[in-house]
Amino acid sequence: MELREWKTILIPYEYAVEELKVKFKNIRKELRNNGEYSPIEFVTGRVKKISSIISKAKKLNVNMDEIEEKIEDIAGIRIMCQFVEDIYTIVSLIKTRKDMTVVYEKDYIKNYKDSGYRSYHVIIKYPIQTASGLKEILAEIQIRTLAMNFWATIEHSLKYKYQHDIPKDIAKRLRRAGDAAFLLDQEMSEIREEIMRAQVMFEMKSLTVRDILDSIQKLYSLGETEKACYFQERFDKINDLEDVREIIILRNEIDNILDKYNQK
Repeated sequence: MELREWKTILIPYEYAVEELKVKFKNIRKELRNNGEYSPIEFVTGRVKKISSIISKAKKLNVNMDEIEEKIEDIAGIRIMCQFVEDIYTIVSLIKTRKDMTVVYEKDYIKNYKDSGYRSYHVIIKYPIQTASGLKEILAEIQIRTLAMNFWATIEHSLKYKYQHDIPKDIAKRLRRAGDAAFLLDQEMSEIREEIMRAQVMFEMKSLTVRDILDSIQKLYSLGETEKACYFQERFDKINDLEDVREIIILRNEIDNILDKYNQK
């Protein structure tokens, strides 16, 4: 297959990866903007390299004209989470979406690999609009905790170095490291509620501070320079921005003034 043909085949996958990254990032952004906890920590994506596709096709004994049907991870999305529980929350979220269809799932958390690999894989069908019309492609979404991702990154580097034939002693140590990483995940799950409350509180404070500064700017734009300076001075005197109560009181006072303008 010539390079031009490969590029034609891969263009829809490139579109899909970009669209999916934006969609999952927007879920995170929307939740945080609402002062809610987001199970999504960050999102990455890639389209498989041509050399990797050819190599996998040979390994699976797949003909070139069957690649798009039988190789499911040409388009790959990776979603990182803080907690194991978040992984299953995201899986449920994916299943409820109308813009993608789940083909099947692989739970490598409850059924981890002998190597120590842990992750949750969801294979989806995703419709993409191209210049030639609508095309439905396969994509793989991998969902992991940060600890799982750290371990998988190291394993991938070792597989590359040793050409998928990792020495037994290193493989054994890698399995132990995988168990240790999962133990860390379990320990973090024990204090998950406390961490989530702290993060939500931080987001709420950040949003409230942003609202105050935006509202002070609005007062300036309305010609209420004296009031804007007064509230700016009060805000500057709040030495401890951890004092949520003082911040909320200040925001409400400014909002009451701006509400009077909105009612005019």
